[in-house]
Amino acid sequence: MLSAAICGAVFTSPTPDQILEAIKAADEGAGVFMVIKNYSGDIMNFEIAQELAEMEGIDVASVVVDDDIAVENSLYTQGRRGVAGTILVHKILGNAARSGKSLSEMKDLADKLVLEIKTIGLALSGATVPEVGKPGFVLEDDEFEYGVGIHGEPGYKKEKMQPSSQLASELVEKLSEGFQLKAGERYGLLINGLGSTPLMEQYVFANDVAKLLHEKGIELAFKKIGNYMTSIDMAGLSLTLIRLADDEWLAALNAPVTTPAW
Repeated sequence: MLSAAICGAVFTSPTPDQILEAIKAADEGAGVFMVIKNYSGDIMNFEIAQELAEMEGIDVASVVVDDDIAVENSLYTQGRRGVAGTILVHKILGNAARSGKSLSEMKDLADKLVLEIKTIGLALSGATVPEVGKPGFVLEDDEFEYGVGIHGEPGYKKEKMQPSSQLASELVEKLSEGFQLKAGERYGLLINGLGSTPLMEQYVFANDVAKLLHEKGIELAFKKIGNYMTSIDMAGLSLTLIRLADDEWLAALNAPVTTPAW
């Protein structure tokens, strides 16, 4: 799926030097394609690293993922945040790279792909950053928040605890508005646990989501459930839909990989 991943400190962007070293390590002569989540620090540092790499003769292209429809601007972003939908971008673009697509072909595919992926989530607790030793935000035991980001950024509303079916209804309606869902369309589904949500609860929620989408006449051609983009120990989950506008995208999602976490 990926040749390299660059990690900064917890909830912190990697530095341009770190990114440049990863670009060099991944380059095999045909160039390097970067997938960047939409956070201000990430974009700035990746752009600097790209310029440095190009000065050294390495072709680099990139795409910015901004799939979170919960809020337009947040603590670390201008515009929508990049969250779990990025995993689907990794999978499809990774398959494209493996099949031999050029850097320009990868860029064309990526630009189309990110327009067809949207995510929204909810949290029942904050994430505990090790250096701080306490959650970034606190919710009451019977409270949750819609739209919280993977770094604990604020969402769009808090409510008292509700059954899974009602949570699913809220998120599906938000995504339905975002996509303007139409009966007969084909989608893929990703349920992503944020760290402390048991897999059984994720499956219950996924079942509720599938029922709601079936009622809207949506064909679910791909389903993935598990912990793919976590926020340390945050309790919560996110729902991602991808409109499968191209048969090759579905084939790429189903293509075998040796990546253990997939």
